[in-house]
Amino acid sequence: MTQTSFDLDADIVELTPFIPERDIGATPPLVELAFRADAWIPDEIQRLRAAFADDCTIDEIAILLGRSRAGVATRIHDLGLRRNSRRSWIAWEDEELARCYAQEPTATLAARLCRGVSALYARAQLLGLSEPGSPPYSGWEDAQLCVGYEKGVPVAQIASLIGRPFAGVISRASALGLRHACQPDDWSDAEMTRALALAATGTRYVAIARALASEGFPARNSRSLGQRLRKLGYGRGWGRPWITEEDELLRHAYTSGASLTPLRERLGRSPHSIRWRAEALGLRGTHVRRDGFRQGPVWTVEEEARLRADYGKVPTRDIAKDLGRGVRAVLYHANRLGLVHGFMRAFSADEDSAIRNAWTHGVSMVDVAQALGRDPAVIGKHAARIGCRFNDPARPSQGPTTPRANRTPVTLQSLLALNAAAAVDVDRSIAA
Repeated sequence: MTQTSFDLDADIVELTPFIPERDIGATPPLVELAFRADAWIPDEIQRLRAAFADDCTIDEIAILLGRSRAGVATRIHDLGLRRNSRRSWIAWEDEELARCYAQEPTATLAARLCRGVSALYARAQLLGLSEPGSPPYSGWEDAQLCVGYEKGVPVAQIASLIGRPFAGVISRASALGLRHACQPDDWSDAEMTRALALAATGTRYVAIARALASEGFPARNSRSLGQRLRKLGYGRGWGRPWITEEDELLRHAYTSGASLTPLRERLGRSPHSIRWRAEALGLRGTHVRRDGFRQGPVWTVEEEARLRADYGKVPTRDIAKDLGRGVRAVLYHANRLGLVHGFMRAFSADEDSAIRNAWTHGVSMVDVAQALGRDPAVIGKHAARIGCRFNDPARPSQGPTTPRANRTPVTLQSLLALNAAAAVDVDRSIAA
């Protein structure tokens, strides 16, 4: 296949227009009819299209044209018009959504409410609506599916566009006998469907390759398999902007502690995208539960106090062992608390001066590390960067001769005062 897949633009609502066909059966001979006063004339249809494109509500369009809401909604549906409305939801739309949700295809209901499919799913989750079963595919959904497979649009993006689960789109395409434009010639339809179905469950590429080989399909390299699956839509990394309804659903999840699964699966959002959006909306630290969506044991006040006191001073492995947690869990929670480890803290100008004074006056690297609250290895590396190697044979050797146990502890202030004390001694010798 020479044709490659392409990502959809962020504001695309549909891949191809679809006007429902009326099932009129056997039509009788045409007869002349009198002109109806309520017939739609071309000028009205043109004004309807313009108002619809300007994101006017159905009520506003009805007032503009002097028609009923039902008549305007029916004409919009007959014309096959679609858009992503940015207007707030009104009570009538919520009532219609609650009445018809799961009773008819979501794409059909979205067209009637003049909303995007993703907005409809997000609003349904906010209202606590559930789907007892999967409604049948509409003609519009099949049309988008056919064109998307023909043009090589990633499967996951087609799923987000029409509001269907990733695995559901794969099954429907298989039932329609569609072949994706990115499917190589040596892949059968059954192999592609099976590989995508396994990928939708989060199975690793190596495990997918082994599973396919065990089921009688050709042996695949995990790397080439991953590249092929990404072209077919798995792990797409699509930069689709967040809509108002999705933001509201994310805020609702943080306020009520609800699951993020609808955002990940139904709306096609990755965990990284959800974390990034939560940061952008300022939701970090506002979760109703103290530890947010974490599934592990909750950190107690005593554990956090121990972490604050020892982090950067005691080896992280020892802290994790004492707290009965993993090293990575300790590091993640320290990052959430805003703690900075000695290995990562930037050196200040005073610390650089203290290191130079210690090198000049024979203070040991261990004493410097204790005074600055850092690891001796970190002090040694940074001292080498600023030209003060503590193992340099040319380093001045004068230093304290008393045992360390009997000496006054070295501090940052005492290290900074070394140069001033040396200058006083020089002045005294000159005066003498």
